[in-house]
Amino acid sequence: MDKKDEEFFKRLQATFRVEAEEHIRELTSGLIELEKAPKFEKASELIEAIFREAHSLKGAARSVNMKEIESICQVLENIFGKIKNEHISLSAEQFDLIYKAVDSISKMVSDGGTIAPKDNRGLINQLQSIIQTHAQRKIVDEQTESLKNPLKEATTGASFENEIPVATERFIGEKPIQAGTVRIPISKLDPLFLQAEQMIQYKIAAIQRSSEMKDINGLIGLWKTEQKKWDSPRYSESITGLKKINDWNNERLKELETHIIAVTHALETDQRSLGRMIDDHLESMKSVLMLPVSTITEGFPKFVRDLARSQGKEAELVVQGKEIEVDKRILEELKDPLIHLIRNCIDHGIKKPGERECLNKLPQGKITMSFNATESRHLEIRISDDGVGIEPENVRKAAIKTGILDKGSLEKLNPNETLMLVFQSGFSTSQMITDISGRGLGLAIVKEKVEKLGGSVSVESSPGVGTTFHLLLPLTLATFRGILTRIGNHWVVIPTINVERAVRVNQKEIKTVESRETILIDGKILKTVRLGNVLGITTGGNGTPTKKNHSTKHDTFIQLLILVYADKRIAFIVDEIIEECQILVKELGKQLTRVWNISGATVLGSGKVVPVINVSDLMKSATQTDLSIKESKEKEIETVMKSKILVIDDSITSRTLIKNILESAGYLIETAVDGVDAFTKTLIGGFDLIVSDIDMPRMNGFELTAKIRKDKKLCDLPIVLVTALESREDRERGIDVGANAYIVKSSFDQSNLLEVIKKLL
Repeated sequence: MDKKDEEFFKRLQATFRVEAEEHIRELTSGLIELEKAPKFEKASELIEAIFREAHSLKGAARSVNMKEIESICQVLENIFGKIKNEHISLSAEQFDLIYKAVDSISKMVSDGGTIAPKDNRGLINQLQSIIQTHAQRKIVDEQTESLKNPLKEATTGASFENEIPVATERFIGEKPIQAGTVRIPISKLDPLFLQAEQMIQYKIAAIQRSSEMKDINGLIGLWKTEQKKWDSPRYSESITGLKKINDWNNERLKELETHIIAVTHALETDQRSLGRMIDDHLESMKSVLMLPVSTITEGFPKFVRDLARSQGKEAELVVQGKEIEVDKRILEELKDPLIHLIRNCIDHGIKKPGERECLNKLPQGKITMSFNATESRHLEIRISDDGVGIEPENVRKAAIKTGILDKGSLEKLNPNETLMLVFQSGFSTSQMITDISGRGLGLAIVKEKVEKLGGSVSVESSPGVGTTFHLLLPLTLATFRGILTRIGNHWVVIPTINVERAVRVNQKEIKTVESRETILIDGKILKTVRLGNVLGITTGGNGTPTKKNHSTKHDTFIQLLILVYADKRIAFIVDEIIEECQILVKELGKQLTRVWNISGATVLGSGKVVPVINVSDLMKSATQTDLSIKESKEKEIETVMKSKILVIDDSITSRTLIKNILESAGYLIETAVDGVDAFTKTLIGGFDLIVSDIDMPRMNGFELTAKIRKDKKLCDLPIVLVTALESREDRERGIDVGANAYIVKSSFDQSNLLEVIKKLL
């Protein structure tokens, strides 16, 4: 193949990948709908659609010589042709096989069609069993023979599609383009959008120039006023020739004034026209890069199905408002948080069918994900489940156990504040730490991601009824409105969305309660802090009271910004509230990827660079605990150095690997070769934690765990099971015998192990 043909084939493969991804999405969506309602009146339409998608994908794969994909699609086509003609229904296990085939195709599309022939043949044989279950032996034999060489069918013309009428197969390049649409790579649109954003800066600068011209006109007006003094008889009679000079100045002044007025009017006109043009262009570009929510939710129903089945549960996902359009940059960042929330609903909320029936609930759980665009141009997301809800008492116990809060602090929290603890890093009510949940990171990641996007997250729950997570985010990230504020000689911008109100109060209203400044606003006591102190700005007089003209020398006033974020309200004292303005936020660059309290920067019309406040960080800074980072780190190191761990594994390689990992982290390590050896050492060793394999001679890990739990002196000893056994039944047995964590070796890495141990200690 020469270079020209090679380049053409690469372009053809790229086109195939795009088309194949569309077919795979449609296949998955159709399968989900068909499985939910196999006897639905539109089931025949779904079957026909799935059949045609498999047929089209097969033809596309053939055109780029991806034989393995073609052969799997041929079997899928046969299966759904059979279902269509003979009205066969599929079992859940048979659906599992078909999903496995679609996943395999998806992986091959991503990897360029590579798969081991043996694996492909095994998959085809599994799929073929579906036909064998429901067809006569003669038909099965004929189709089995044809499947051994699917390419032979293409060359001889004898294929399954000759038996079933289907649409004429088209070559990729002949596929008609949908009217009114065009496929443009997002990589080409991003620079255009960036240019549109940059135009905002020129719009702001034009406003500034117009303001400066008005200032010049003001100076000219002052000049004219002063010039009139020279027209008085007293000056003109006493100074010879002064009138001539004055007349000449007046003429020049009028001439200059005329020109400046004309330029000012032109600037104002240009500024209005430019402003409209930029606003229209930006809105058009926003609409181009706004994608429907369905872009990220298409794979969620299958994810819910697979995750629920892996835990022996039944659950369905209902998505509402998936046509809502959102900035693609927000959607890209939102996918992971939504997956974490869905995982949390299934793992903690939805129970197994038998348990749900005991609670008078349907065997199949329901998760509802709704999207809504608010009047204030924000995206509101609600993820609800009809599970068991969150027990506040369990939250309190977990908070004390993990050291997030002490008992005294917990008693001061209201019910909503107690529920918000689930978003703390390291918090979990799970009985066991597994690769699915229990590390206390999922909801913490959700909160961090949402806050990074300028949004907020909260949770509501009713024990026995269900749980709802509520997310509020901006629809776009391009521009927003902010409050320009002065602290001493420094300016900062605070997002308007987080400002509840701005007030000017008498300093006497600030009261000190338990060594903290507070103020009474609308009948509620708010914590009051000085913004300069929180940001570490010591220059100037932060919070310097301003005097009112008609006040006495004892009446001094200060300006407050009351900020709201999630469940927190704090009043911040500032020197001056300058104005509210539209700003374009820019990142700080690779050198400053994360600056505490700062989310970015903006450039004012004057050219001044002003930092934009990260309100989430600011609220945390204002309510931080007395324990410094250094003290916390020292305490953590001290815990590690004093901890003694027993590692149990009959494989010397695995045992040595884990031993080295833990010793490198600073732990004291002893080892044992099996359960009997381990239990003997545990009785006399004084260990703080056990890391054990399961499949061992004499006494396995399950038996060892159960024996330790029965011993009164050892029953609270943390146990981590590290094993190659990854079935749902094994995980459940680990929970039943009392293990604290279950780590599968296939997904093992040392950071996971160290993280789990740190949490349990």
